Amino acid sequence: MERIINSLLETDAYKFSMGQAIYHQFSDYKTTWTFKCRNEDVKFTREMVEEIREQIRAYCQLYFTEEELDYLENIKWIKGSYVDFLRLWHPRFEDFEIVYSEEEPSGLRIETRGTWLNTSMYEIPTLAIVNEVYFRMAYDYNMLMESFREKLAEKLGWLESGKYRLGNFSEFGLRRRLSAEAQELAVRELSKAAMQGSCFVGTSNVYLAKKYGITPVGTMAHEWIMCVGQGNHKHNPAYSNWYSLDAWVKEYGVLNGTALTDAITTDCFLKDFQLTYSTLFSGVRHDSGDPMEWGDKMIRHYEALGIDPKTKTLLFSDSLDFERASAIYAYFHDRCKVAFGIGTYLSNDTCVPALNIVMKTTLCNGMDVAKISDTPGKGMCKNPAYEHYLRRCIAWRMEND
Repeated sequence: MERIINSLLETDAYKFSMGQAIYHQFSDYKTTWTFKCRNEDVKFTREMVEEIREQIRAYCQLYFTEEELDYLENIKWIKGSYVDFLRLWHPRFEDFEIVYSEEEPSGLRIETRGTWLNTSMYEIPTLAIVNEVYFRMAYDYNMLMESFREKLAEKLGWLESGKYRLGNFSEFGLRRRLSAEAQELAVRELSKAAMQGSCFVGTSNVYLAKKYGITPVGTMAHEWIMCVGQGNHKHNPAYSNWYSLDAWVKEYGVLNGTALTDAITTDCFLKDFQLTYSTLFSGVRHDSGDPMEWGDKMIRHYEALGIDPKTKTLLFSDSLDFERASAIYAYFHDRCKVAFGIGTYLSNDTCVPALNIVMKTTLCNGMDVAKISDTPGKGMCKNPAYEHYLRRCIAWRMEND
């Protein structure tokens, strides 16, 4: 199989925004990341696992080019010191464990271990490789691409006719894309479509953003809150959001400011997202729970602080399709700024089900970390005792703080 990842820019933009802050503030942190396939009926074969291993080995041979580094340095929130670090950086195959395992329900075990600076960068390319290898080897790939093209053409027709109106939206599908070919086709067609009531503003894939002259979109992921808030053993993990927001503001000030709310529940997040942070951050991102209830809660929060919600952006990114996004836009667009990050629906919608795969931080500095989202089942923690401890910390704070 040809090499799937051909550039170190082929990752999500938030890996660079988090990476810069990690480099400047947490370069000594160590993390372990663990792969999980949530599809109960998916089984990776030995041949697939071997191909995944070789694709990751090929990815680990890449370096940034000077042209790519110049592109990154011209992004207003990226600093020259971080670019100089990236000039020397490349992935280490020695950080990966990739094995076929009968003990895993899916047959595939992947873990990465090393500095947070390194292991954070592995997540997105690894997931993209796993997806493409699986769909090329488990199905007739040409049949899947034909199905993808037909569905994409139908979606473009809906946007051009104004059937669905989304306002501003971006493509967020790299981690679960059918293939590099499919994602690029979607980005290319979306970037030139004439839409009514919708505007395609960018993609999370930095490589494609550079290639097509559109905006690379993304700020922070759950790993940021989990590691900053829970990686220091002296921290009370119920204050994870405060530690992570504080570190983000130290790095960026008012730039690059979309806060993720659901790492340890949105209600706990709001305890820390008070006037200073609510003012400094340009908006917040929804990734679990009911989007209407969440949006109403955020608007009430801004209003209670005396902040006009119309000056803030609510970014929705949880399992969206055009119908859901259009309904959310209609509900909120005259009350605040609304934006969408749409992933699998744009990058892997075919005649067969997409994979539901993740790669999550499971240890930071030798200590368990956990995500307690607004939707049961979206978290991932190897140690139930630690998750129970974190839930008790959150409950105590919600009742007493």
